[in-house]
This record gives sequence, C-alpha cells and structure tokens, in this order.
Amino acid sequence: MSSYAELSLHVRLFMKGYPFARYAIEPDLHAPLKRPLREARVALVTTAGLRTQQQQDFDHSSKMGDFTFREIASDIDVQTLIESHRSYAFDRTGIQADVNLAFPLDRLRELERDGAIGLLNHRHFSFMGSIVGPRKLIDHSAPQVARMLREDGVDVALLTPV
Repeated sequence: MSSYAELSLHVRLFMKGYPFARYAIEPDLHAPLKRPLREARVALVTTAGLRTQQQQDFDHSSKMGDFTFREIASDIDVQTLIESHRSYAFDRTGIQADVNLAFPLDRLRELERDGAIGLLNHRHFSFMGSIVGPRKLIDHSAPQVARMLREDGVDVALLTPV
C-alpha cells in the first residue's frame, strides 16, 4: 500500500478537493456470530464494480455514482467477471491478473471445501465504488441487499471495499 505522499500530484489534488460527505449512520458492525464460522453461511459483497458478461454495465455517466448492484451467482468462474469500476484512480492491475483480489470467491470455495466455513451463499453482490452521492445507496440499495442476505440466511458478509 502506498502512502499519500507517494500518490501522483494529480491524485493528491483530486483527494484534496474531493467533496467527502459525512453521514450519521451507526450500523451494528459488531453483531456476535450466532454459530461457529465452520457452520456459518458466507456471502461476498464488493465495491469493485464487477459484473457478469450478461449483466448491464454500471452507469458511468452519473456524476453522483451508480448506486445499483449486481447479483453474482456462487458457481461463476470469477475470471469471467468484468471489472467496470468508474474511478480513473483505481489501480486495475491486480484485479486484471486475479479477480480474487477483490472478489475472493475461489478462496472461499477452498475454505468451504476444507470445512473452515459452513456454506457459501448461492449469490453474492457487487456495487460500484467511488460514489460521490451515496444517499440512494444508503436509503435503497444497501438495505435491499441486506434484506436479501437476511432472507438467504447469511451469517457472515465478507466486505471487500476497493
């Protein structure tokens, strides 16, 4: 990981002028696990802007950012996923070499096979990162995905923000 000083001047100036918003949200991120991890149902949630070849691309024209999500089936070959993150500052090198860096589904399959986790959920979710105006994400998309995960009986959601 690079330090702020190692970023290009262009990126540092962008970060200095970025209109970071503050939202008073206090999610219960410390909910106790109700069963051992080796019995838990696990799902992935990423902000890498991943989608399948059959799914519509994320909307890159919205200045506030695309607040929608894409559902990704658990049996997908992760190397067929398309990364379509909108940020020009997003380093795609690692994901282009191995999508598991942002969406470690293959690693979770290994953990499931080895009995370290219970079951992988039948679906996972991908959001677009770099959302300048997250109100629709906070009010609509994120709660919708949370409901879907709850309905699926997911015990652990592994978040992979990029």
